[in-house]
Amino acid sequence: MKLTTMTQVTIDGVVQGNGGASEEDRRNGFTRGGWALGRGDDDTHTLIKETYHRADAFLFGRRTYELFLASWGSWTEQDVPGWEPVMRALNARPKYVATSTLTEPAWAGTTVLSGDLAAAIADLKAKPGGELQVHGSGTLVRWLLANDLVDELTLIVMPVIVGQGTRLFPENGPDLALDLVESRVDSKGVTTQVFRPAGRPQYAPAR
Repeated sequence: MKLTTMTQVTIDGVVQGNGGASEEDRRNGFTRGGWALGRGDDDTHTLIKETYHRADAFLFGRRTYELFLASWGSWTEQDVPGWEPVMRALNARPKYVATSTLTEPAWAGTTVLSGDLAAAIADLKAKPGGELQVHGSGTLVRWLLANDLVDELTLIVMPVIVGQGTRLFPENGPDLALDLVESRVDSKGVTTQVFRPAGRPQYAPAR
């Protein structure tokens, strides 16, 4: 399987608290949750649904796993009209959680990955199949990129600057060149960009 990520992010790089519940992530005094609400047109929504539908398995960080369990893992299809493909995929496909603190996951079909995480994920990627998908899970995505485990990175960039919150990429971190595979802008100004990692960037020599 190839490991793919899909992350909603603001213009200023924030990933914290994108969802509909403003209380979902208040870490470090964050008060501007729900910034993705109402953004994205039908084409972007279709892209997201189709992405979930084609997943062979999902990989989560601990916090995102718990948020998804409390929502997608607890709702009925009547709670999410139009988004049934996402719910069906999440509940039917294998789920893996990268954590050392969760011992008895409540969501059926969940396996906890602890110990040598890089080796465990490499083993998953070696299995036959299409995609091992990561949604949200900003901390995990940073770690996966730093360990050269991501095959494809999708950023759904919302046209908003929130000015606070946890960002996808740290102020100081590893560098990475990216090849643009696909880019589109929807009618509401949401940009979807698909990248493939391309090694280390090249820099101009110091004078």
